[in-house]
Amino acid sequence: MSVGILLSMAGGLGLFLMGMKLMSDGIEKAAGAKLRDILEIFTKNRFIGMIVGVIFTAIIQSSSACTVMVVSFVNSGLMSLYQAAGVIFGANIGTTVTSQLVSFNLSEAAPVFLLGGVLFTMFSKNETVKKLANIVAGFGVLFLGLSQMSGAMAGLKDMPQVISILSSLQSPLFAIVVGTVLTAIIQSSSVTVSIVLLMANQGLLDLNICMFIILGCNIGACTSALLASFAGKKDAKRAAMIHFLFNVIGTMIMYVILMIGMDQVLAIIHAVSGDNAGRCIANAHTLFKIFQVIILLPFSNGIVKLTYLLVPGEDKKVGYRASFQLKYIGEKAIFSPATAVVEAIKELERMASLASENLNRAMNALITLDEDDIREVYEVEKNIDFLNHAITNYLVKVNQLNLPVEDIKSISSLFHVVNDIERIGDHAENVVDCAVQRRESGVVFSPQAQSELGDILGMVNKIMQYSIEMFSKNTEEHMKDILRLEDAIDDKERRLQEAHVERLARNECTPEAGMLYSDIVSGLERVADHATNIAFSILDDEEQKNLKNVAKQL
Repeated sequence: MSVGILLSMAGGLGLFLMGMKLMSDGIEKAAGAKLRDILEIFTKNRFIGMIVGVIFTAIIQSSSACTVMVVSFVNSGLMSLYQAAGVIFGANIGTTVTSQLVSFNLSEAAPVFLLGGVLFTMFSKNETVKKLANIVAGFGVLFLGLSQMSGAMAGLKDMPQVISILSSLQSPLFAIVVGTVLTAIIQSSSVTVSIVLLMANQGLLDLNICMFIILGCNIGACTSALLASFAGKKDAKRAAMIHFLFNVIGTMIMYVILMIGMDQVLAIIHAVSGDNAGRCIANAHTLFKIFQVIILLPFSNGIVKLTYLLVPGEDKKVGYRASFQLKYIGEKAIFSPATAVVEAIKELERMASLASENLNRAMNALITLDEDDIREVYEVEKNIDFLNHAITNYLVKVNQLNLPVEDIKSISSLFHVVNDIERIGDHAENVVDCAVQRRESGVVFSPQAQSELGDILGMVNKIMQYSIEMFSKNTEEHMKDILRLEDAIDDKERRLQEAHVERLARNECTPEAGMLYSDIVSGLERVADHATNIAFSILDDEEQKNLKNVAKQL
């Protein structure tokens, strides 16, 4: 009988975990990109960031997922540690929503949710509806699992051995350790608190000891963010440490309060919850978190400063002289599916800036024949090639994740962007090859040719600037400017080639100089084409078609 009860509990726990994953994944895939944008935009103010953290975590049903996403943002430079602190504090309140839902015992409605979700998943052709149906089905599976666990726990009351073990759990410190270890293993405080709630409902755990287990669950919930931060930069580790410190300090405060005034605390909880043990656990979980946030939010800046003591030092600066490495995306792990594409875009922005700077360095070397510039262009080109392969491999891994719907559409265009940036780097290398040829053969460019090359380079620099900004900020603000510049550069290239032929006919330049000049002008025009491709990558096919029509009218 005991084996059957344990198997039933294990099966119920499996259903509960599956339901939570279905709900969380479904929400992230259906609305992850929008939630990510909200998280990025509305976290400039610490208090607003806290509110956003509450709402965000309540929606995705996981403080771990929210905190891992915040760690990813900090690692990518999209969010400061001070902004992250507010969101992390709010996430700790939002995570209590799951236990609140569990305490209302919606098990009787679970089959309806499950059937509805499955039917829509099977018969709907709309991808968004399918994602929403997965959320509904996950909700049903979650409560089926709860129902099964609750039924199995009812049988534990008839087992003297179990009652003896649970009744021996009297030490508050040991209860905190148990909650910490269980949550670290399961990696979800919502699950652990829900199990504690069910056991309290069945009379298997005393309400007093449940208070301390809950405190331990909060510390154990930090595991996911701490693990995710290992492959990140110093600030990513500090962001995870903010989550850890909040829960450790908050637990210490609540431990002292409970040891001094347990009866008063329970009286408040009973006044809010009545005599329902499950509601008492859920409300205690929520009230503890709200109290901790109220106490610690004014000291959030101090907690951030403390992380600098615990995680000292700065990251090594990554530049073209540094050993080849990625700056914004983890080489060892992908932090969060919801931020993976954002991190790739930041790395691509950096790669594009390197390619743009290298093109200008190569053009300078073409005129000055500076040995250091020539050597540096070749070195940076090796770095760009490294980034090309590393980012492409990262995108391949990202493409296998459960990404938000909007990000799935972006992945294929990012592969093209990598290729376009790499080709710009190749054109910079071609220019410096011409510089080497100039130096070895003694070819001379006339002042007029140098001036013309400077003119078209200025136009190419402008279109590169607009394109990188449009791509990285996902804005169409400069689209018309880019289209005008592309046409102007095409026209400029034609006129320069014609003027070059005329100079050759008048014997004003040598054939060797003319060949180099023609190749460079053509290469710069192609760079402008690649820049335009980068800008167009943020648009869907229909938008690109409309812009081509607009371009004809310009």
